[in-house]
Amino acid sequence: MAAKVTATRNGGHVVTLVEEPKKVVLTKKQAKIVEKARVNDIPATYISARTNNGEESLLINAFVNGWTVEEPKRYVLPMPGTEYHTYQMHRNAQYYAVKGTGNWRPDAIALGTDDAVKHGYTVTQSDIDAAPAWVKAIKPLEVTDDGIR
Repeated sequence: MAAKVTATRNGGHVVTLVEEPKKVVLTKKQAKIVEKARVNDIPATYISARTNNGEESLLINAFVNGWTVEEPKRYVLPMPGTEYHTYQMHRNAQYYAVKGTGNWRPDAIALGTDDAVKHGYTVTQSDIDAAPAWVKAIKPLEVTDDGIR
């Protein structure tokens, strides 16, 4: 901060000479360990006692350089053979399989994949794995918040 004030006062600017380290991508479980280590008296020991399979160095790296929590892949499930033209919207619409409050239903309508994402018709792989056979038979399309992958 002092360098920035001095540089501004003298008509200059501050240049970072070392690249910022990339944040480590962690699972939710791993992130909880690192978060709890931050308030522990001996963080490295806390992490070491709760890791296995060589993830200790990954979590120590996350502790030092920062971390983000990985987001699970998201999918939409367009029902095959259900695409139709909607004259009111002047576009094609399609039915999607969606998971409601614990139940699956085949009647969610969207004007394409982007619209399905916008309406929250996305599911995770674990949702699909626990779904009934008719849902598992649908070919999932992987999506992001800004469209198809």
